[in-house]
Amino acid sequence: MNIVCLDLEGVLIPEIWIAFAQKTGIEALRRTTRDEPDYDVLMRYRLDILDKEDFKLADIEEVIGTLDPLPGAVEFVEWVTSQTRLVILSDTFSQFAGPLMAKLGHPTLFCHELVVDGSGRIADYRLRLKDHKRRAVEAFEALNLDTFAAGDSYNDLSMIDRARNKCLFRPPQRLIDERPDLAVAEDHTELREIIEAVL
Repeated sequence: MNIVCLDLEGVLIPEIWIAFAQKTGIEALRRTTRDEPDYDVLMRYRLDILDKEDFKLADIEEVIGTLDPLPGAVEFVEWVTSQTRLVILSDTFSQFAGPLMAKLGHPTLFCHELVVDGSGRIADYRLRLKDHKRRAVEAFEALNLDTFAAGDSYNDLSMIDRARNKCLFRPPQRLIDERPDLAVAEDHTELREIIEAVL
């Protein structure tokens, strides 16, 4: 039995923080896990900016409502789920992902939770589990599932390295340079071909 484990942002949907940065004009919010490998450092940085600028969850939700899955992503998800099991392992938050997961046909998603106070301010965040992507893949392997993992950023590497079959999806050039051992898919057609070869 097989299972496909995918990152979400940058693989199936646009980067939410980048979209919010474009809407607000705050370039500092364009920083993602492609730039900062330490997720806690990145999130503390983001929350400090939101507080300084007095942005609330509703401001981010408004931008999310304007986004659609990446070109080809809906058809790709339909194909994967017609062939095998699909689990999305993401460092996004359930409050962000909901509307976009609906547009993808509601595949299974494991992600984190935001802590929002009574005023709508994002006060903190709660990780589902530290390094949850890798630990999920380990759990699937322990259940004798043949795992395939793909993602686009540094925070996907522990999941990718643990999976039996793997590749990067449209990663930054420096990640390609640092990990020449990993196959690279530049679009969903190439990702499908790589998965088909191991199913």
